[in-house]
Amino acid sequence: YPTWKRTLARQARESQMKRFCRAQAIQRRLEEIEVTFRELEQQGIKLEQLLRAENESPADLQTQWTNQLLHLVQKKNNLISEESDLMIAVQELKLEEQQCQLDQKLRSYMNKQVTLKTPEDEKVEQEILKQLLEVVNKRDVLIDLQEEKRLSEL
Repeated sequence: YPTWKRTLARQARESQMKRFCRAQAIQRRLEEIEVTFRELEQQGIKLEQLLRAENESPADLQTQWTNQLLHLVQKKNNLISEESDLMIAVQELKLEEQQCQLDQKLRSYMNKQVTLKTPEDEKVEQEILKQLLEVVNKRDVLIDLQEEKRLSEL
């Protein structure tokens, strides 16, 4: 088993573990965002009830409650934006994994000696290459989407 094949296999395993760890971190953060959403919703409901029920309360107290409510809405919007970024990252991880798998398949076909390749092997190799290009194009679209989102937030 040549050294370069062992090196490629080790690098593939390492990159797979990194993607797995990133996916776990993203999943944890999405769960945290969901919990925070629920907490913000509860706080917002309480503030709304206070604003509607206490018509006789002092104006400065109503202003304070309104400001708190607006602050909650801003927090919620920030969380929605972060959740959107995380969902894009999840899609990117999936495409990255798919690209890695296709790359490994393509390498196995390309490593075959030309004299041993059947027309079917060449056909499969071309199909894998086509799929690989599609995945790369999808990743490029995601990167463009992230850049547009970043620019719109500025």
